[in-house]
Amino acid sequence: MTRLTVLHLVPVLFAAVAHAGEITIELRPFTLEKSFAATALPDKGCVLLQIEPKSWADFQIIELAAHGSRVAKGDTLVSFDPETIDKKLVDLRQSLDANTLNLAQAELDLKHLQETAPHKLEALRHAAEIAKEENSYVTNTRRKATEETAAHDLERKKQLLSNQQEELRQLTKMYAADDLTEDTEEIILTRQKDAVVTAEFLLRMETLEYKRTLEVTLPREVVTLANNERDTAIRLLKAAEDIPRSIKLQKLELETLKITCQRDKDTLAKLEADRSQFKFTAPADGWFYHGPIENGRWTPAEAVKALVIHGRPVVNRPFATFVPVATKLVLLGFLDEASARSLKPEIAGTAILAGREDLDIPVKIAKIAATPAPDGTYRADLSVTWPKDFTPVPGTSVQIRMISYHQEAAIAIPTKALAYDPKGWNVEVKLADGKTAHRPVKRGRVSKEDTEILSGLEVGQVILTSGDDPKPKS
Repeated sequence: MTRLTVLHLVPVLFAAVAHAGEITIELRPFTLEKSFAATALPDKGCVLLQIEPKSWADFQIIELAAHGSRVAKGDTLVSFDPETIDKKLVDLRQSLDANTLNLAQAELDLKHLQETAPHKLEALRHAAEIAKEENSYVTNTRRKATEETAAHDLERKKQLLSNQQEELRQLTKMYAADDLTEDTEEIILTRQKDAVVTAEFLLRMETLEYKRTLEVTLPREVVTLANNERDTAIRLLKAAEDIPRSIKLQKLELETLKITCQRDKDTLAKLEADRSQFKFTAPADGWFYHGPIENGRWTPAEAVKALVIHGRPVVNRPFATFVPVATKLVLLGFLDEASARSLKPEIAGTAILAGREDLDIPVKIAKIAATPAPDGTYRADLSVTWPKDFTPVPGTSVQIRMISYHQEAAIAIPTKALAYDPKGWNVEVKLADGKTAHRPVKRGRVSKEDTEILSGLEVGQVILTSGDDPKPKS
């Protein structure tokens, strides 16, 4: 399609007017022009700077490149104060190390508990059986035997005393028959008297022992053994419940430590990922812009408020844009609904740069959005051929002018000459006898002041115009 020059934008004057308020119909060019603003922005390849933290929320700016600055690859675009998060990372790593050691110890304790539990139960079971056997033996056998033994020992001591007394009596009687007691006999008698005294002592002690055995020692032993049987049985029953429960508790503790360690690992991983976002550097040579450039718009208003030293950008939302030098710049505009309907892809036009109106910047519509944005405008993507002696930067604003409709020979009348009634649009036509009549017409396209008439009027007819804009008749 041949590109139209600005000359096509100049409206053709009406035909000669017979007198004020009358217009003679004739064919003439009819043109619709659309003008809208557009901005030079990257077609693709720009990088939106956005903090996407997983757990950390405090990102305070300590270094920031100037808006619109040209940066080289590796230059710092923005960096944040890492002091607090670095301390948190140190604490978290130490906590993770401690919990890892506790986990290893808990695993070892559980293994030991599982391995020793059967032995502990078996030992308690064996002790309970022994206690039961001991108690049964004492109750049924040894108590009576002990009583008999004590009684027997007492009788032996009595018999021993009796024997010693009888022997002393016989010796005394035998030696008394002699008139003179010899020294040897005296020694024997003394010895025998000592034996009697000893036997008496032994009998007295044995009597005490016998009494204590029957009244204290043996009953106490019986009670002790009965209690031991009872207590070992209780310990066995308790251990039979405690040991499995201890194993379950140890397993729960182990699982809790595993969860704690895993959570610490997850928290550490998130925090380390957040820490990696504390500095943004240029991935290539390019420009740095405060505010996001997305969806064909550069919207710095809200984002730039926080882009100051000690400021805190909003997280999970783009706050700045990096544009590589190699990125191709296209023109993006946002049309009102009427312009979006009038313009079509491949329509050509020109871009006018304020201050450099001498530049010829050809443009062509590449695509128009089929649906409106939330603000009611339609996005238009335009291809552009930039002049060789002009290098635009992202954000450059231009005014686009395009011919959306053109008919070389058309019937066009002032819009104010049209009227509307229940039958539709009509025009007041002057008849040959000087009278007037309303003729129905079919409208075509409408410019700012003129309306194209598709049918209902012919060349040479005279129509009347009104100073007022046409209004529908009731």
